[in-house]
Amino acid sequence: MKKSLLILALAVFSFANAQKGTVLVLGNVGYYSQKSDVSLGVRPTQNNFNFSPKVGYQYNDNWTVGVESSISNSKQTYTSGEYKSNNFSVGGFLRYSKPIGGIFSAYADLGTGYHNAEQTQYNGGINPYISTIKGTGFYVGVTPALFLNINKGFGLNFNLGSIGYSTLNYSNSGNDTQNFDFSFGQAFSVGISKNF
Repeated sequence: MKKSLLILALAVFSFANAQKGTVLVLGNVGYYSQKSDVSLGVRPTQNNFNFSPKVGYQYNDNWTVGVESSISNSKQTYTSGEYKSNNFSVGGFLRYSKPIGGIFSAYADLGTGYHNAEQTQYNGGINPYISTIKGTGFYVGVTPALFLNINKGFGLNFNLGSIGYSTLNYSNSGNDTQNFDFSFGQAFSVGISKNF
């Protein structure tokens, strides 16, 4: 069966006023679903969801400091079982923005904080089992983007990737991880913004 891909929502919303003493509220929402013929046992059926809100205080015309969080979950179903992953993070961010033309601005977010992950695998085959591992760690990353002011405070945000480092230390497994991510030119997102 031919795989089907459905992207229900990938929305980035931002409400901001790039002036001293204002509040910035923004976030990302994403959903991904892939249906496969699991009877073949080759490709899983997948569902992924993520939500990442941010709230910040703009203490001058170029700088914003605030808190960020993220929650995501995914589920993959196979003929013999399923795999689930739940992730949560909370931390702080610092943003520097600079006008580069009449309707353009460039900005970069530096974010850091705590995150955890829980992964559960169920196998219902001949010897059924359930395995769960939990991990905690920290992350740090830089995300540059471009803002295009369309009309009356409405605009678009363009992101072409990020650079980051994260760790996860698992309490019941020896598979601790350290990840370095460099995704410039490999990731792309477009968001809608409103300045008040």
